[in-house]
Amino acid sequence: MSQIEIHHLRGAVAIADELSFSRAASRLKITQPALTKQIQVLESILGTILFLRSNQRVEITDPGKIFVENARTSLLSLDRAVFLTRAAAKGAESVLNFGSSPYVDPFLIATMLSLRLPLFSTFHVHAYSNLSPQLTMQVMTGELDIALVAAGVPNRQLNSLEVSNQPLYTLFGRDEPAAKKQAVSLADFDDRVWVLFGRHVHPVLYEEILSQSFLLGIRPRDIQHVTSAEEAARFVTQDRGIAFLTRTGAWRVAHHGLTMRPMTDQELRVRTTLITRGDNNSRLLSDFVRSAMKKLKSNGIARQRELPLTG
Repeated sequence: MSQIEIHHLRGAVAIADELSFSRAASRLKITQPALTKQIQVLESILGTILFLRSNQRVEITDPGKIFVENARTSLLSLDRAVFLTRAAAKGAESVLNFGSSPYVDPFLIATMLSLRLPLFSTFHVHAYSNLSPQLTMQVMTGELDIALVAAGVPNRQLNSLEVSNQPLYTLFGRDEPAAKKQAVSLADFDDRVWVLFGRHVHPVLYEEILSQSFLLGIRPRDIQHVTSAEEAARFVTQDRGIAFLTRTGAWRVAHHGLTMRPMTDQELRVRTTLITRGDNNSRLLSDFVRSAMKKLKSNGIARQRELPLTG
């Protein structure tokens, strides 16, 4: 076991997440041959196959699932030890590290950053932006104290408070038949080009959209993957596609012949949650969360702000 090194663990976890050696290598900033060699060495040490590669597809074996699950836990523990040690060395008593997803309503983020705490008059917030899956990991390791995530992945190690629950939105051309409706559903877009956020951006929404379409017998003609609403708008215009976006993203790009509509499918909703690590007993964090929820409630955020339709 002493032959297994940290880069072996990170490599296995990246491949399990991406189910692609090329994407995992890009994420790790190494070459694909180097990553392949790492996994071959790891499999040799373990005496079992972790990943099956055929026809440019990657599947994880049952032993691979067990290894990756435990490797992920080990990496989180190591990263958490590093971050907490550095924080202690710097003296983080009056600093709150706050993360937010770029897909979260900016008004929610501004509300969080405007908080003032009477018992911590000198505290200040360090703000960070990242994708929701990465924010979740950063909270788990201790790099972040708290984060506001859109459509995050549920995790038993985290406390989660829902601050907003909105329908998923679609973006399409104003000449589409669906533009005559106030709201739409998956059934309106059978056999069309779908534009989805990549799985690494919103894994929960990505899987739910494909799962619901399968259950309903609805099939996209093709799927384009994007990481931003601006990219989605370009594909919608170019391929006359249908983009599935968060409300904030859709509102940002619904112009120049494009319009947006909410979806009625109850399974396709975007839950924005405030997450903290379950064992973080900081008084500063506790007061911050309590003040945040009080202010959101007083501002009517819990009842959800409405955006007018465009087009």
